[in-house]
Amino acid sequence: MAKDYMHDLSGMGRPISLGAALAGALGRTLTVFSTRCPYRVGDTVIGDDPFSGRREGVVVWQDRRSVGVKTAHGVFFYDHRLVKPLE
Repeated sequence: MAKDYMHDLSGMGRPISLGAALAGALGRTLTVFSTRCPYRVGDTVIGDDPFSGRREGVVVWQDRRSVGVKTAHGVFFYDHRLVKPLE
């Protein structure tokens, strides 16, 4: 089937400079080597924070540097360095 239109190449995005491409590649490379959270959703942990206190619970949310721990009192968010596995 023949198409009755042609793609407009100017609508496909703006060109980027070499410096912007290198900066993006460097940023992605540094992200790979940055610290990551060692805990996964479902792990049982103890969070010890001087402001919110010591709480034990289950990890319900995690990203690269923090975890959300669900306890009997609600969900508390901790830096992954302040959380230890429950033994």
